[in-house]
Amino acid sequence: MSNDNIQELLTKLHAEVRKTKLDADTRSSLQELDSDIHDLLESSEPEPTIGAVLDRAKQLEAEFAVSHPTAERFMREVIDTLAKIGV
Repeated sequence: MSNDNIQELLTKLHAEVRKTKLDADTRSSLQELDSDIHDLLESSEPEPTIGAVLDRAKQLEAEFAVSHPTAERFMREVIDTLAKIGV
Protein backbone atom coordinates (compact mmCIF):
# COMPACT_ATOMS: atom_id res chain seq x y z
CA MET A 1 0.00 0.00 0.00
CA SER A 2 1.22 3.47 -0.76
CA ASN A 3 0.37 7.07 -0.17
CA ASP A 4 -1.41 6.96 -3.53
CA ASN A 5 -3.81 4.36 -2.13
CA ILE A 6 -4.63 6.63 0.81
CA GLN A 7 -5.13 9.57 -1.53
CA GLU A 8 -7.46 7.53 -3.74
CA LEU A 9 -9.51 6.41 -0.74
CA LEU A 10 -9.73 9.96 0.58
CA THR A 11 -10.90 11.14 -2.84
CA LYS A 12 -13.62 8.45 -2.87
CA LEU A 13 -14.62 9.35 0.68
CA HIS A 14 -14.93 13.04 -0.20
CA ALA A 15 -16.95 12.21 -3.30
CA GLU A 16 -19.31 10.13 -1.20
CA VAL A 17 -19.80 12.74 1.51
CA ARG A 18 -20.50 15.40 -1.13
CA LYS A 19 -23.59 13.31 -2.00
CA THR A 20 -24.78 13.21 1.61
CA LYS A 21 -26.02 15.78 4.03
CA LEU A 22 -23.52 16.21 6.85
CA ASP A 23 -23.71 18.67 9.69
CA ALA A 24 -21.09 21.42 9.81
CA ASP A 25 -19.20 19.83 12.71
CA THR A 26 -18.85 16.46 10.95
CA ARG A 27 -17.80 18.12 7.71
CA SER A 28 -15.21 20.21 9.60
CA SER A 29 -13.91 17.13 11.42
CA LEU A 30 -13.52 15.32 8.11
CA GLN A 31 -11.59 18.24 6.61
CA GLU A 32 -9.29 18.40 9.65
CA LEU A 33 -8.73 14.65 9.49
CA ASP A 34 -7.90 14.86 5.79
CA SER A 35 -5.34 17.58 6.51
CA ASP A 36 -3.83 15.60 9.39
CA ILE A 37 -3.54 12.46 7.27
CA HIS A 38 -1.74 14.40 4.55
CA ASP A 39 0.60 15.87 7.18
CA LEU A 40 1.33 12.34 8.48
CA LEU A 41 2.06 11.04 5.01
CA GLU A 42 4.49 13.88 4.35
CA SER A 43 6.22 13.63 7.73
CA SER A 44 9.26 11.50 8.32
CA GLU A 45 8.29 11.00 11.98
CA PRO A 46 4.52 10.52 12.25
CA GLU A 47 4.48 8.42 15.44
CA PRO A 48 3.60 11.13 17.98
CA THR A 49 0.30 12.03 16.34
CA ILE A 50 -0.79 8.81 14.64
CA GLY A 51 -2.82 7.65 17.63
CA ALA A 52 -4.86 10.84 17.74
CA VAL A 53 -5.46 10.77 13.99
CA LEU A 54 -6.59 7.15 14.04
CA ASP A 55 -8.85 7.83 17.03
CA ARG A 56 -10.55 10.69 15.17
CA ALA A 57 -10.88 8.56 12.05
CA LYS A 58 -12.53 5.81 14.09
CA GLN A 59 -14.87 8.35 15.68
CA LEU A 60 -15.94 9.59 12.24
CA GLU A 61 -16.33 6.01 11.07
CA ALA A 62 -18.73 5.37 13.96
CA GLU A 63 -20.72 8.51 13.12
CA PHE A 64 -20.97 7.46 9.48
CA ALA A 65 -22.08 3.95 10.43
CA VAL A 66 -25.45 5.22 11.57
CA SER A 67 -26.52 7.13 8.48
CA HIS A 68 -23.80 6.97 5.83
CA PRO A 69 -22.76 3.32 5.33
CA THR A 70 -20.81 3.93 2.13
CA ALA A 71 -18.80 6.73 3.74
CA GLU A 72 -18.22 4.44 6.71
CA ARG A 73 -16.78 1.78 4.41
CA PHE A 74 -14.36 4.25 2.83
CA MET A 75 -13.32 5.53 6.27
CA ARG A 76 -12.67 1.93 7.41
CA GLU A 77 -10.50 1.40 4.33
CA VAL A 78 -8.55 4.58 5.10
CA ILE A 79 -7.96 3.41 8.68
CA ASP A 80 -6.93 -0.08 7.55
CA THR A 81 -4.60 1.28 4.87
CA LEU A 82 -2.91 3.69 7.28
CA ALA A 83 -2.33 0.80 9.66
CA LYS A 84 -0.93 -1.41 6.88
CA ILE A 85 1.61 1.13 5.67
CA GLY A 86 2.71 1.78 9.21
CA VAL A 87 1.67 5.37 9.50
